[in-house]
Amino acid sequence: FEEDFYESFEDTPMLAAISTYVGYLILVAVGHIREFLKGIGIGVVKCMAEPKLPGFVPLYQSWESFYTWYVYRRIRDCWNRPVGSVPGAEMDIVDRETKDHGWNFRQTKVVNFGSYNYLGFSSNVGPCADAVAETVREYGVGTSTSRQELGYLDLHKELDTLVAEYLGVEAAITIPMGFATNSMNMPSLVGKGCLILSDELNHASLILGCRLSGASIRTFKHNCMKDLEKKLRQAIVELQPRNT
Repeated sequence: FEEDFYESFEDTPMLAAISTYVGYLILVAVGHIREFLKGIGIGVVKCMAEPKLPGFVPLYQSWESFYTWYVYRRIRDCWNRPVGSVPGAEMDIVDRETKDHGWNFRQTKVVNFGSYNYLGFSSNVGPCADAVAETVREYGVGTSTSRQELGYLDLHKELDTLVAEYLGVEAAITIPMGFATNSMNMPSLVGKGCLILSDELNHASLILGCRLSGASIRTFKHNCMKDLEKKLRQAIVELQPRNT
């Protein structure tokens, strides 16, 4: 396994670590100076401070507000880019460009390549939104029950039929989400007395499905066929049933 798989992490350079801590201390020192000047009426106050009312416990700790105003505000442009619209094919984000040291950001439009919005259902305008509105008017917002009862509509049957025809099989069952596909259907395929050989880096849905099934679980090294064969041979030696 060690010959086929290698993983390493780069150590933080000493200069980068020292400069980071020094920069953090400078921001804290400058923040205290600005707080002092604000207290004596010098400087522009751009933040909303919590009023000090007698008899009321403050909602925020003083350090929490201080850190947000004077430390986090100056470095949040490194990763914080809030979405300002629906997460469609294109979306508006608050860009990292600012002219007042992080108090305000300008809004810009970007192309969305990192979303689960495969079919465009998150957009509030367009053909998908119109089709959803028409379907809701005809069928309602949900079935409120499982397929075994009254939750199987003609739309579901039509979709299952189309999927089966596309795959060239006799029948198919469509499930609305990937997590439920793995976690809820694996227990119906395997159970107690069965053996599951699972990749150590499998998704949480697969891990949950394995546990819910009650089957014996053996994990093997990620994408390592040699370790998989070893675990399979070991399971056979330990008299695992033949229906694995």
